Amino acid sequence: MPMSPNMTIRANGVRDVLAMAENEHRNQHRQRVLKGAAILTGINNSEVRCTVRNMHSNGAELKVPIDARVPDEFLLYVPVDGIGYKAVVRWRREDRIGVEFTGTEPKPHWHYG
Repeated sequence: MPMSPNMTIRANGVRDVLAMAENEHRNQHRQRVLKGAAILTGINNSEVRCTVRNMHSNGAELKVPIDARVPDEFLLYVPVDGIGYKAVVRWRREDRIGVEFTGTEPKPHWHYG
């Protein structure tokens, strides 16, 4: 199998097909970013601080605290964008979460940021 730019070879010579498969499932290229954000759940007006690692118009990859309890649907508020993105979790791995955006809404009045 020819090498793809998305593939790496591990020390034992096995190609990292998982990384290649993940990239092939994406319809859009995600732009690398480093933005502070908050996962707002509306449950007792709770908030989980996170970092947006990469993003495109339909979704993002978030870095969250490893012990964070993040529901399957939430509002992702990104202060530098001034936008609340309605988000649905598509995958979870350790301290990373991949989300799909389903719409936007204004920042909730109860959020101080």
